[in-house]
Amino acid sequence: MQKREELYRGKAKTVYRTDDENLLVLHFRNDTSAFDGQKVEQLQRKGMVNNKFNHYIMQKLEAAGIPTQMEQLLSDDECLVKKLEMIPVECVVRNRAAGSICRRLGVEEGLVLNPPTFEFFLKNDALHDPMVNEYHIRSFGWAKDEHIAKMKELTFKVNDVLTALFDAGGMVLVDYKLEFGLFNGEIVLGDEFSPDGCRLWDKETNKKMDKDRFRQGLGDVIEAYEEVANRIGLTF
Repeated sequence: MQKREELYRGKAKTVYRTDDENLLVLHFRNDTSAFDGQKVEQLQRKGMVNNKFNHYIMQKLEAAGIPTQMEQLLSDDECLVKKLEMIPVECVVRNRAAGSICRRLGVEEGLVLNPPTFEFFLKNDALHDPMVNEYHIRSFGWAKDEHIAKMKELTFKVNDVLTALFDAGGMVLVDYKLEFGLFNGEIVLGDEFSPDGCRLWDKETNKKMDKDRFRQGLGDVIEAYEEVANRIGLTF
């Protein structure tokens, strides 16, 4: 397999074609951004940490029967993945209130949500990723009904698997976002799962161990990511 030309450059990852039309290379860069790209910094080791973290989590999800695009780890900051036809919608599950739901609904940060909430957001930086519902998804043709149902099913299954994994490491999985795509007509988990796209708090102290450390200027961002990894059995 040969890496070829750049296909897409996102805020933190670059996607490359390969000589196999069904496979892509994801390169995790050290770039870190927040607030739709308004705050951007380079954080040393970040690309390596997120690449290996994502690979580790995807292996755990595959073992639980959740289809992912992950094929193999290629290097410290690159992995090989299936080429998906991405659905432009983010699936968000919240186990506790934090971030935008607190601003939108005026609820206190940390409120336990029972049952967990599920939300859809349109993946569009220019529009600041607006919240949408199933009717929008159907009307604008972003996904079929059966795909919507499967994304919701898999997102909650991910919640079961990862809530237990992080709980065993002394952490609360507060919320997270997932992206899905189609591979041979089937819904498959794509993009990444790392502390960039979820909120994780220490169970005892509520210390934030995710990208909120960058958003809120708390410092020690990568050190926190590495601590999360170590607590769930991943060493670098």
